[in-house]
Amino acid sequence: MKFNERSVAYYATCDSPTDKTGYLHKKGERNTAYHRRWFVLKGNLLFYFEEREGREPVGVIILEGCTVELCVSSEEYAFAIKFESAKSRTYKMSAESQREMESWVKALSRASFDYMRIVVKALEKQLEEMQQKRLNARRSQKRSMIRKHSSSPQIGPQVLHEPSARYGSTTKENGYAFWSTTQELNGTAVGGNSNSSLKSVSDHAPDIPIHTQRFPPPLPPRRRPGP
Repeated sequence: MKFNERSVAYYATCDSPTDKTGYLHKKGERNTAYHRRWFVLKGNLLFYFEEREGREPVGVIILEGCTVELCVSSEEYAFAIKFESAKSRTYKMSAESQREMESWVKALSRASFDYMRIVVKALEKQLEEMQQKRLNARRSQKRSMIRKHSSSPQIGPQVLHEPSARYGSTTKENGYAFWSTTQELNGTAVGGNSNSSLKSVSDHAPDIPIHTQRFPPPLPPRRRPGP
């Protein structure tokens, strides 16, 4: 694969976000000594510069079809980037501490698109499992509500008694409505005497004060026939 050197150099030094940066000791291909280089990881591209303030990268490593593993070397905290092809070069590097080595190995191992595809598939599987669990929970909740509703007793509508049922029905005479003076209130006759009416109503509802009890209105005067 061919690259435009200017485009690669611009991408290495532009303000695009980086995944990891830091110093590593890289073993040379011809000169087998380790040289201190400044590394910049962007996506699946690993750039390295002679100095941190370098304007152009010395080289770039495409992290596809490779593995990152620890290796035996004269340098401490060493690891290697190995490719599947036998003709490809193996890059050996060493970090300045155990913590830095573990951090670089983890970052480089996760930089390839192959790793991203594996992660995406795992996330899709987790999402499907969560959606299935949520669907099963909704179905179970719906079944429990149906069983609870079917087992609960059915309560019919309450019958409200009209005031006329308590004090008797009204009748009309000469166009005026009045209560009968001989109607019965729960088996107790209420006569024309006001005292007996008060007594009967008071006996019927002894817990309710008399001034708050409901009594029938006074009887209107009857019309006299004309001469």
